[in-house]
Amino acid sequence: MTDERAVQQVLAKYVRGSDARDGAAVAAQFAPNGRVEIFYSNSGKLEPLGELVGQDAIAGAVAHMMSPHPPRGWSHHTTHDPIIEINGDEAQMDAQFIVFSVIGKERPSTGWPEGATGAQGTVTPIESGYYRPTLRRIDGVWKFETLRIVLDMPVAFPG
Repeated sequence: MTDERAVQQVLAKYVRGSDARDGAAVAAQFAPNGRVEIFYSNSGKLEPLGELVGQDAIAGAVAHMMSPHPPRGWSHHTTHDPIIEINGDEAQMDAQFIVFSVIGKERPSTGWPEGATGAQGTVTPIESGYYRPTLRRIDGVWKFETLRIVLDMPVAFPG
């Protein structure tokens, strides 16, 4: 596997872990003292929203700050157009993302109504922005040192 592909897979594992609300899987993509920096891009002016430092803090945030999925619900991250630059054991990436809320309709006890076809439910975009991580190869494995998340919309965090 090329370094570019290995770096891209770190982001792929991160978004799948986030969608599954699996804090351990998300934290495993970070160096031990890895950092998440979250910003809102208010007309191009970055406003800090929060910061997490260390794998334990990152895992805890996924478990306690991200809303649980509703019944028949899921979130689905998509990442697009990664720009990856590698210099030895350091890498930088800039990738666009969109998060969708997916809610399946409950199947009626009498079955789907006549004429119903295809997927039953809704897919709604709920978040977008850029992932801009810095990664380091540690013992042959690429890990996030810092994951900068730049959101297109402001976010309210619990607590």
